[in-house]
Amino acid sequence: MERLIDYLKKYKNYKTLLKNGSVLVDRKVVTKYDYILKGNEAITINKYNKSKDIKIIYEDKDIIVVDKPYNLLTISNGKGISLYNLVSEYVKKNNKKNKIFIVHRLDKDTSGLVVFAKNIKIKNYLQNNWDKVERRYKAIVIGITKDNDILKNYLKENKNHYVYVSNSGDLAITIYKKIKEINNNSLLDINIKTGKKNQIRVQLSNIGHPILGDKKYGNSKYKRLCLHAYKLVLFDKEFISEIDF
Repeated sequence: MERLIDYLKKYKNYKTLLKNGSVLVDRKVVTKYDYILKGNEAITINKYNKSKDIKIIYEDKDIIVVDKPYNLLTISNGKGISLYNLVSEYVKKNNKKNKIFIVHRLDKDTSGLVVFAKNIKIKNYLQNNWDKVERRYKAIVIGITKDNDILKNYLKENKNHYVYVSNSGDLAITIYKKIKEINNNSLLDINIKTGKKNQIRVQLSNIGHPILGDKKYGNSKYKRLCLHAYKLVLFDKEFISEIDF
């Protein structure tokens, strides 16, 4: 059996990778150098360790909009690096007193636009009016969908953090329009009217069209989750992030 450290020695900065929580074994952060590998694990190196790696879409005195890559947490769960860490590091380069505030988040495996507030007043304003913000996603789903549809469901979350459709719970509203068909799959333009956890993934799976690459709600083994937050409209400004899955 091989130790994780033996596998990582091909990387010059392997000690830093471990320390920063940038090494994932079967999608879980591992920081112990003597971790024993069985030989069939999927080992991922998260390269996003410094603020220079993030893509800034827009910045002013109140907000900063960034393009989050997939396989990166928006907010840390206590293990490993997160988008929040990277953006915080970035704003502190000019002034150590600079801060950012969480407004919303994307799932770890979802890529696309995330906005952070630079002061508490803007944070509160955006969060209080978040359902009025236009948020659009692109997704490739398995199978051929209707040309368009409005999905309305009540969602609940169990103790294992699995979200499911129920007869009661939080109302989630998702609107989609089919852009085109790709190899018996469908590329969708999605507009969400609510911001419930995992709502797009759960609602599409519920109608028999899980997102390509969704291991949690669709059992798909594609290289990544094909869900991207490509458009945000706030303060009369439109922000776009193109994607090619």
